[in-house]
Amino acid sequence: MSEKMNEIRQAFSEKLRNALNAQALEEIRIEYLGKKGAVTGLMKTMKDLSNEEKKSFGQQVNVLKNEITEAIAKKVEQIKQKELEIEINSMPEFDVSAPPVLERGSYHPITLVQRECERIFSSMGFNIEDYSEIVTDYECFEAVNIPKHHPARDMQDTYYLTNGQLLKSHTSAAQNAIYRKYRKALVEEGKPIKAIFPGRCFRNEATDACHENTFFQMEGVMVDRNISISNLIFFMKTMLSEVFQKDIKVRLRPGFFPFVEPGFELDISCLICGGEGCPSCKQSGWLELCPCGMIHPEVLRAGGIDPEEYTGFAFGLGMTRLAMMKYGIKDIRDLNSGNLKSLSQFTAE
Repeated sequence: MSEKMNEIRQAFSEKLRNALNAQALEEIRIEYLGKKGAVTGLMKTMKDLSNEEKKSFGQQVNVLKNEITEAIAKKVEQIKQKELEIEINSMPEFDVSAPPVLERGSYHPITLVQRECERIFSSMGFNIEDYSEIVTDYECFEAVNIPKHHPARDMQDTYYLTNGQLLKSHTSAAQNAIYRKYRKALVEEGKPIKAIFPGRCFRNEATDACHENTFFQMEGVMVDRNISISNLIFFMKTMLSEVFQKDIKVRLRPGFFPFVEPGFELDISCLICGGEGCPSCKQSGWLELCPCGMIHPEVLRAGGIDPEEYTGFAFGLGMTRLAMMKYGIKDIRDLNSGNLKSLSQFTAE
C-alpha cells in the first residue's frame, strides 16, 4: 500500500508542476480528490484489511489527502499572483502630465432647486437643518398628531425596518426635534423659530407620472407670537416668485393634515401644460405643491411650546414637483432613473 501511495505522490507532483492555470488545477483536484479520484480509490481497498491495519492505513490516506489539498491551494495562490503580475505589467503607462478626458459632471435638478430654495429662505432669516431618513414611529406620526390607528396613516404607507423604526414618509418627522432645539431661544430670548429642513421621503405606493415611492420635500416652520396665515402666504409667494422669476398663479384650498389646523393645499397652475391639463397634473391644470397650515396646538405642545402663547405655520414643499415645474419634466420617474443623458442637461443658473 505504501508503494501505491508513493506512486500517487510522484504522479501528482509531476502534474502539479506542469499545471499552468486554474482549470488545470481543478482537473488535477478531481483526478485525485474527486469521488472517483485516486485518493478516494485507496479508501475502497480498506475492506480487506484488519481493524488494526485499517486504522494505520486510514491515517496514511488522510495525510496524503491533506498534502494534496494544501499543495493545490498553494499552487492556486501562485497562479493568481502570477496572473495579477501579468495584468499589472500589461497595463499602459499612465502619463500624469496628460490632460483629463473625463466629461464635466452636473448637478441633479432637485439639488439645484433645493439650493435655490435654501438661498431664498436663508435670505429671509430661516435656519437650514438636516434630519435622518430613518426615524421612529413617534417622530414620524405621534409627535405630529397622528396617533396609532389614525386613518391619516393609510395615506402614508411607508417602509418599516425590523427594529421597529421606519423610513420617514414626510419631512414633518423632524418638527418635534426642531421645536425642542430652538425652544429655549424662543421662550427666553424672544427669537422666533424659523427653520427649513429638506430631505428624502419614502412611501409604499404605485408610481405614475406624478407619484414616486422616493421623493424630496422641504419642510418649513415659523413659530412666534401672533403668527397668522397671512405670514404663511407672504413667505410662500416670495419663495415661488424667486424660484420661477415670474408671477405664478396659485390657489389655496382647504385640506386636512393632522399636524395643522386649519390646513390648506397650495396648488400652482401647471407650468408643463399651461393649465390645460396633462398627465403630470392629472388633467386638472393644477399641481399640488405645498400642503401647509397653522401648526396644530398638540404638535406645539409635544415640542414643549405653549400653544396659548405661541402660534406658527408649517409647510411641506414638494421639491420633486417643484423641480418638474421649473424644468418642464413631464414624468417624475425620470428624476430617479439614473439616466445621465436626461439628467446631465441641467445646469445652475
